Amino acid sequence: MTALAIRHAVRGRLTAAAPLAPLIWFKAGGRAETLFEPADTDDLAQFLADDPSVPVMSLGLGSNLIVRDGGVSGVTVRLGKTFAGVLFDGDRIIAGAGAPGIAVASAARDAGLAGLEFLRGIPGTVGGAVRMNAGAYGREVADCLIAATVVRRDGSVVVLTAAEIGFAYRHCGLPRDAVVVEATFRTTPGERAVIAAEMDRIATEREASQPLRSRTGGSTFANPPGHKAWALIDAAGCRGLGRGGAQVSEKHTNFLINTGDATSADLEGLGDEVRARVLAHSGVELRWEIVRVGAA
Repeated sequence: MTALAIRHAVRGRLTAAAPLAPLIWFKAGGRAETLFEPADTDDLAQFLADDPSVPVMSLGLGSNLIVRDGGVSGVTVRLGKTFAGVLFDGDRIIAGAGAPGIAVASAARDAGLAGLEFLRGIPGTVGGAVRMNAGAYGREVADCLIAATVVRRDGSVVVLTAAEIGFAYRHCGLPRDAVVVEATFRTTPGERAVIAAEMDRIATEREASQPLRSRTGGSTFANPPGHKAWALIDAAGCRGLGRGGAQVSEKHTNFLINTGDATSADLEGLGDEVRARVLAHSGVELRWEIVRVGAA
């Protein structure tokens, strides 16, 4: 267990041994040693500066995450409603890191601003989208992010441009213990009806092709260069493959689902088995897109 050295009065909420499974889309996994829900950016910065030796992990909506059954040591930071605002500055949208992607896309639509429709198809928060360089339907965060406000592990608050963040495919160069608190996106004026139609198309396509009503974690593996992960998985005979309470989705093979009583060990073990089968069948090594954290 980690002993927190807190010198400043915390205005947010601190919870010891907090269950994380209810906060994760898979509904599986262990506890956070300490869950911190800061009141605002200053509260977060002061808290992080108090004891830089304690491990820190950010948690958004838990839509692309496996928390291992042994739980997460140190501090898990979860940003609440204070960090979920969406503001406008001309053609720029300034969104709190706790805002769901769909909320940002909808706000842009209502303001007649185009370019963020793809966020309708990404389950998660703005902070998670920045950290993962999330993308879908031909666009990704790196295409439209101007800058992000980040609280570093030492408590310093910095504004980093997209170039400084260092984006790659489903990846960014931020340290794991840095916390994104705000992002500024570039948009262009557009017709509301056209923007709305594109968002509706994305929603319909997702509903038809993905197991959205299951306990899942989104795309499990990144697409290797020149390949689609789902096709490699399907060709390796993994559709419907199971382990314990975990299963490869019959509807979309790049999704794992918790059929009801899966442990995180079931989910991660199944994912590793899929990787091994794909490697043996096609010679292609799949890279996890889902983030896996904590102790087994």
